[in-house]
Amino acid sequence: MADGEFEKALDAATRRYMPETTGIADLKRLSAGASQETWAFDAPTASGTQELILRRAPGGIPESRSTAIGQVREAKLIQICHRHGVKAPNVRYVLQPEDGLGVGFVMDRVPGETLAPRILRDELYAAVRPQLARQCGEVIASIHDVPRDELDFLEEITPEQQWRNTWNAYEKYFLEWSPSPVFDYAFRWLKERVPARDRVTLVHGDYRNGNIIYGPEGVRVVLDWEIAHFGDPMEDLAWICVNSWRFGNIDKPVGGFGDREQMFEGYEAVSGVKVDPERVRFWEIFGSLRWGVTCRSMAFTHLTGHDRSVERPAIGRRSSECEADLMILLGRS
Repeated sequence: MADGEFEKALDAATRRYMPETTGIADLKRLSAGASQETWAFDAPTASGTQELILRRAPGGIPESRSTAIGQVREAKLIQICHRHGVKAPNVRYVLQPEDGLGVGFVMDRVPGETLAPRILRDELYAAVRPQLARQCGEVIASIHDVPRDELDFLEEITPEQQWRNTWNAYEKYFLEWSPSPVFDYAFRWLKERVPARDRVTLVHGDYRNGNIIYGPEGVRVVLDWEIAHFGDPMEDLAWICVNSWRFGNIDKPVGGFGDREQMFEGYEAVSGVKVDPERVRFWEIFGSLRWGVTCRSMAFTHLTGHDRSVERPAIGRRSSECEADLMILLGRS
């Protein structure tokens, strides 16, 4: 679809689903669309301007990635979470086939910052920075509190399945092409310690810097719910602690701005559930391994010609950082 046709179709859809608007203006592409396309635009009304975001599959065509729940279900999940008081975006409408725009949805655009280096260093966030770890714990607890009976479209992924899915990806693409003794050992270590299926809740699956919009007062909204599932809630508490999301502030394990104990206190205060630090540690080690395998997959898609770009090999090189992180984490065993 040409740019002019795309904008015309989005204009018509916005008028259809938001009849108070008079069309759209200032349409801009915000992402390259390796995973999702993100577009920002305004929708003027008689009383002001609605600032909106379109999130859709690249080219409007759904991806076949088994880990993604799909844009329609993601929109439904976000709506349910928003209704239950979770810091999730407000979805305005979901694209329909007759809109001619493919698969996606439109939500309110929330002002704020997602870039971790600014959150960790800019003076604007200096006052709230010591409170962010606790806030993150509180927000994660609110996610885990969303009633399961309203989310019957999501699948459960057990700890054993998480291990198996990651191993399958590593075995399929990397054992012969680019084996890693560190990854090999980490897989074995984790397999021997996979926690039993216990408490099962909604899990965001990608709660980390980059997927959170912050303001001077703290967390404003959580983005990117595409790999949400039912699973072990400790997974969310661990993922934001993976060293890759600390952006150089390695002494502050929670996102580079706080301590685990602060996050645990916030989580326990809202959920009433005691955190198991050893279970969180398992998921932090797993998260470092999972991200390492993901980085290698980026390099693989570039080197094999499936998707050549500057970004993919640059991310691929970061797998060595994950190896270093794993050696430190496993060395403390």
